[in-house]
Amino acid sequence: MGRPTDPSSTPAPVGTTAEPGLIPDLIARIPWPRWALITVAAAAGVLIVSCLLCVCCCCRRHGRKKPRDKVAVGLGSARSSTTTHLSLPTQVQPEVGNVESNPGGPQQWGRLQLSLQYDSGSQQIRVGLKQAVDLRARGPGDTADPYACVSLSTQPGHRHETKAHRGTLNPVFDETCCFRIPPAELPQTTLQVRLLDSRCFSQHEPLGELSLPLGAIDLRHVLELWHQLGPPGTTKAEQTGELCFSLQYVPGSGRLTVVVLEARGLSPGLAEPYVKVQLMLNQRKWKRRKTSARKSTATPYFNEAFTFLVPFSQIQSVDLVLAVWARGLRLRNAPVGKVVLGARASGQPLQHWADMLAHARRPVTQWHRLQPPRDVDQALALQPRLHLPLPGS
Repeated sequence: MGRPTDPSSTPAPVGTTAEPGLIPDLIARIPWPRWALITVAAAAGVLIVSCLLCVCCCCRRHGRKKPRDKVAVGLGSARSSTTTHLSLPTQVQPEVGNVESNPGGPQQWGRLQLSLQYDSGSQQIRVGLKQAVDLRARGPGDTADPYACVSLSTQPGHRHETKAHRGTLNPVFDETCCFRIPPAELPQTTLQVRLLDSRCFSQHEPLGELSLPLGAIDLRHVLELWHQLGPPGTTKAEQTGELCFSLQYVPGSGRLTVVVLEARGLSPGLAEPYVKVQLMLNQRKWKRRKTSARKSTATPYFNEAFTFLVPFSQIQSVDLVLAVWARGLRLRNAPVGKVVLGARASGQPLQHWADMLAHARRPVTQWHRLQPPRDVDQALALQPRLHLPLPGS
């Protein structure tokens, strides 16, 4: 039986709702089915829980930053205390703590790894250029195209240039060169290594240098060491001048075009300089051209083009020799310097020749440092021929 109503109780005014039935009344007024309301409620709950978890994770990460800094300081002190117990003759890499504590110290120009081996029987020293690290870019940008130039103080006209490596401050050369030197001259000889930044349309920028007295080194065993590079300019380069020219080869027609543009850095005492362009086939003179002479200038501008017909089957057997000639103090013409390009070249000339073959039908322009004529003539007879990749192979 139901409980009788209390006559003293008054009904709620019209337009109001009692508190115990607030949520059921709101749900009853929403014109949605019950399953839709349950889905919305579940999605809202998942969203709220996800937000709470993200806030908790951020708070934990923020609270761990200070202990991480303390651990880093402890590692730095442990590293410095460990390196003090090493007893090496030369430090391979500077400590991080020393670099940070001495911002005004001497500038670092990078390091060079090379090997030395002397053969007393053939009286030759074998210099192996391995790699360089941490070079400094002196031009615009944070990169360079480095290559190395090796020479001896007792043989200023004889030097070896490595291939240029594009866009790196840690080049791996992996090249070897030999110099003939009697044992009696070793104590007075200094090995000089210059690292330069190769540039197509401007003077090559020096990156660092190394001067290594051979008399202070025990050459009875093969040595492979790291050496700290010094600032550029400590070793004075031999002024033989430079020559700028472009190369273009069309494999289909066999047309080799050489455009002699200009020269610079020639001796002021030379008169009427001109350029001879010569092709050699299998170490024999084949074809020859020459530019017109320019009077009374150390920076002659030629801009003369020469075309040679070289079949595609003979391009690997051809040597291209460009020689600057002038009339000297004895009123007779003599070669000032030469540049040889081809499969038997090395360094920048070999790179220029390879770029010409890789970019067929397109002219490739570059500056080249002139080499002593006698050294070029000896190199043409002594160096082995390399096999370069041909277009389409």
